[in-house]
Amino acid sequence: MEDIQHKQDILYLVETFYKTALADPLIGPVFEEANFVLENHIPVMVSFWETILFDVITYKGNPMLKHLELHQSVPLYPSHFERWMNIWIATVNEKFSGPVAEKAIIRAKSIAQLMEYKIKQADQKTSL
Repeated sequence: MEDIQHKQDILYLVETFYKTALADPLIGPVFEEANFVLENHIPVMVSFWETILFDVITYKGNPMLKHLELHQSVPLYPSHFERWMNIWIATVNEKFSGPVAEKAIIRAKSIAQLMEYKIKQADQKTSL
């Protein structure tokens, strides 16, 4: 297997990931409830991961804010983040091997942990 080397690899990774994620019984319904439009989301995610993995600044957005807003209408639980990570790791490991693939996993873990933490913090503030 080769490493993630260019934008086309990221596109393949993201499309493969979402094919599995959307069909997943735990996180698939989250996408449905959020009125998720895959065709609109794929280019954003490719840009996001291109920025993360290749330091090519093509993504301009705030994924933390987007997920905090999403959580207001479609609750996100630790189990959702765990499943997302399991699918992401499996997809990366099935399709790629190398330092950039490892970086994709490491960065995804840190992003998921931070999002989960921020959502928990937001929930604690609203329950006070």
